[in-house]
Amino acid sequence: MADQTEDLKAFERRLTEVISGHQPAARFWRIIFILVSLCTVLGAWTWLTDPETSQVSLSQSLWSHLFFTVSCSVLLLLFLFGIHKRIVAASMYPLNKNNINEIVKTSE
Repeated sequence: MADQTEDLKAFERRLTEVISGHQPAARFWRIIFILVSLCTVLGAWTWLTDPETSQVSLSQSLWSHLFFTVSCSVLLLLFLFGIHKRIVAASMYPLNKNNINEIVKTSE
């Protein structure tokens, strides 16, 4: 029983190291995501409030609002390459760590 407790404690220490290593990367991707999202919202606002948007074709409208087109494309690419996994994964580790802490406490 003591051997299992030591194994769980060693696993918890290793998990804490892994979590600490992922936090800076997750923070970086959160900042990138927020910046690109804000650019997309700002570009969408200028695109939708432009009076010429309703008078020209969609392709002409997107071509004349390159800021929105590029920021929306970058946001889509970020999702396709898994930015949501990089952001969410770091916040899921502490949930798993809490479960491990409960297992360690009950096994002692």
